[in-house]
Amino acid sequence: MSVYLQAPLAGADLEKLAGLKAGDRILLNGVIYTARDAAHRRMAQALERGGELPFPLKGAVIFYAGPTPASEGRPAGSIGPTTAARMDPFTMPLLERGLKGAIGKGPRAPEVKEAFARFGAIYMVAVGGVAALLGSRVRASEPVAYPELGPEAISRLLVVEMPLFVAYDLQGGDIFQAMRTE
Repeated sequence: MSVYLQAPLAGADLEKLAGLKAGDRILLNGVIYTARDAAHRRMAQALERGGELPFPLKGAVIFYAGPTPASEGRPAGSIGPTTAARMDPFTMPLLERGLKGAIGKGPRAPEVKEAFARFGAIYMVAVGGVAALLGSRVRASEPVAYPELGPEAISRLLVVEMPLFVAYDLQGGDIFQAMRTE
């Protein structure tokens, strides 16, 4: 069974986070933002200078991905997750300011895992190798910031039933730990 979530996460969807367990299947709908290493570095610099971010963080979900160019008639090309650990140095300030979800692949540093639970946020994973499927779930895409970064620019995506798994739940559950013990 899948749990449907609507991004940005607010109200009843935020309440659903408490009941999720590592390994649960999510079908994500709504507005999410792409951001990889270079964009995270720029956001961190903006925050250090007291500046604003190019999108609202309250309830936001960030997908650590860089979409490929769209083919004719499609809003986005393939879009697969990148290794999330590369965003670990930049994650804490985003969680502190209201980020409620992140999508990537692979485990995170222990302090980042703990921070997700402490701030009431979840880390979700997308299965590697299904970038074409994930791209097919994008209904709209528009650049938001840092266009000079090419595929690493921040984009706003409207997604429908994007299939994901809960990697870290609010109770400290860890899909990667569960996989190691089976």
